[in-house]
Amino acid sequence: MVIKNVDINYIDYGVADGQCIVLLHGWGQNIQMMQGIGNYFKDTNRIIILDLPGFGESMEPDKIWTIDDYAAALKELLDKLNVTNPIIIGHSFGGKIGLLYATKYDVCKLVCLASPYKKNIKKMSLKMKFLKMAKKIPILNKLENVAKKHMGTNDYKNASEMMRKIMVEHVNYDISNQLFKIKCPTLLIWGTLDKAVSINDAYELEKLIDNCGLVTYEGCSHYAYLERFDQTIRVLKSFIGDDKE
Repeated sequence: MVIKNVDINYIDYGVADGQCIVLLHGWGQNIQMMQGIGNYFKDTNRIIILDLPGFGESMEPDKIWTIDDYAAALKELLDKLNVTNPIIIGHSFGGKIGLLYATKYDVCKLVCLASPYKKNIKKMSLKMKFLKMAKKIPILNKLENVAKKHMGTNDYKNASEMMRKIMVEHVNYDISNQLFKIKCPTLLIWGTLDKAVSINDAYELEKLIDNCGLVTYEGCSHYAYLERFDQTIRVLKSFIGDDKE
């Protein structure tokens, strides 16, 4: 679907009239990194997962997009798909988009998986760490070949000129002072050993959002939601419940 002159690749499946869950992947990733979660809820919910513009099979933006632009594009896409009041689950970069989206538009519930929100995040140089870790963890091992195709050892170095500029915009964009606008129930899931977005940021984020809770995974990294995938599903099932649109 073309949104703001960008052809966005997405998948839409599950229960057509069920509460819609929208899944947003992290920087340098694609639909497949979030599809495991979607598949667990497809029998009860409508599932929409997209390749964020500039990743996977979606086109790159033709100008420098801010996080606001990504949030606005998501809103336009969901409007065209007749989705209102979605549950949004986002990892890292996708979670930041979800946070900003929830400050502007109606959201039923929000889940952020290790999501940056202020300027002091590091440029993500943890792709090789992820690939090495993937070999040791069963569910990550299944995604290793996918990840190799879509992750470089250095995000900035391997990105196109346009995506480099967008990454700089993303890294430097602090949305802390906007988070008080989020009114929906919000859940944070974080690894205590996350080197990309510190667990201390998670503690701070929990305080910035009303009606927000934090689940920590001891000894896990920036990909904690995959490292303890079964636990993540249990936590999500408890949080999402049986809400209807």
